[in-house]
Amino acid sequence: MKTVTLYTRVECCLCDDAKAVLDEVRRTDPFELEIVDIDRDPAARALYDHEVPVIAIDGRKAFKFRVSAEALREKLSDR
Repeated sequence: MKTVTLYTRVECCLCDDAKAVLDEVRRTDPFELEIVDIDRDPAARALYDHEVPVIAIDGRKAFKFRVSAEALREKLSDR
């Protein structure tokens, strides 16, 4: 099973949108979901401070800022 990581922060409306897409896709295309608050993880913050939300699939950055359900499903099937 693939692992999808959402790098996020509190009070980020784009992050909320990305989480909603992840939840939608996960209902029909199962994957493990990890959520990382970059403001609680200095290493993640150093990498993604100005790019959140960032979505990684199996450790590889796949999206930043916005994601659609269709694009996520396509990436999940490619790997």
